[in-house]
Amino acid sequence: MTQVVTLSAPNAQEYVALAEIELCGELMIAAASSPEDRLSPDRIDEVLNAGEVPGAADVPRRTERRTEFRTERRT
Repeated sequence: MTQVVTLSAPNAQEYVALAEIELCGELMIAAASSPEDRLSPDRIDEVLNAGEVPGAADVPRRTERRTEFRTERRT
């Protein structure tokens, strides 16, 4: 018999939650060791290994979206 694991199964949810906790921990360690008040978006990507995701460079940064929104509202 083949067993299928879905995201609704408790075990799958636990794996996702543990992965998220681990990522948050990595960000907290990076923030604690940073001399700056905040981590830059590039540093966050580096900590989370987001640069390895194909197409990640195509996603607009939060600050870029804010600038676009402000420009649209003014016109």
